[in-house]
Amino acid sequence: MIRYSALRLAAPVAALLLLVTLPGGWALAQALRPIPPLETRVTDLTGTLTPGQQAQLESRLAEFESRKGAQIAVLIVPSTQPEEIEQYSIRVVDAWRLGRAKPDDGALLLIAKDDRSMRVEVGRGLEGALTDLVSKRIIADTITPLFRQGDFAGGITAGVEQMIRVVDGEPLPPPDQRWGSGSERLADMLPFLLGVIFMGSVLLRAILGRVLGAAATGGVAGLLAWWLTRLLGLAAGVGMLAFIASLLLGYRGGGRWASHAGYGGWGGGGSGRGSFGHRGGFGGGGGSFGGGGASGRW
Repeated sequence: MIRYSALRLAAPVAALLLLVTLPGGWALAQALRPIPPLETRVTDLTGTLTPGQQAQLESRLAEFESRKGAQIAVLIVPSTQPEEIEQYSIRVVDAWRLGRAKPDDGALLLIAKDDRSMRVEVGRGLEGALTDLVSKRIIADTITPLFRQGDFAGGITAGVEQMIRVVDGEPLPPPDQRWGSGSERLADMLPFLLGVIFMGSVLLRAILGRVLGAAATGGVAGLLAWWLTRLLGLAAGVGMLAFIASLLLGYRGGGRWASHAGYGGWGGGGSGRGSFGHRGGFGGGGGSFGGGGASGRW
């Protein structure tokens, strides 16, 4: 079934034609609603949910993700205009990449409050469970009646619970229960990692000199970060920080434990988690979407 895959292919062509043929085309393109960053499982840009309701829903989705491996996110925006909700939803999931890369087990519940419209966007790996018909029934039978009563928190929670129930019945690869996400693993191991890097830096600078020793330190730090997280960008950043810190230590004549408190100038005796993102941060896992799901209004 082609569904919205064709929409994704046609969108760039339509946008180009719009820019070429209409005097105001460029202004219209600039007016498209921005995609908010993916920082939590529940993103409310309207203030519809109270902090307590948002925290409760976030906790439920985090528990589900930890147990099942699939990712479900909720996004509440005032409006998707000038785009239809289907177009905006595709842009969101293309940017957020919900779900793991191989099973593509992500799903999004999108609510455009002022438009009185909503959509369930389904990753490719969940289309056999969260079919278009099932998604439509969740919207029509579960969410819409509560929304019409003004119970938005209840409708969103009930809809999410239905989505969880359906996805629970889908056979998926088990989540990796050994450690959490890459950033969590790095945060957990950071004190140990800093100690190893500092001691290695002292040794490498003594053998290779300040510049080459610092470069070797950065390389070792980057490899360790890659082994812990499998995130290339984060590993490169850690390696660069280690290189700079090792250069500074060598310039200042560092290298003895007694001369510098707290790992030789790497930020004192704290754990240093703030340098590499907070523990428990949420991000997409690389899943892809093909336009499966359903839309509705209330």
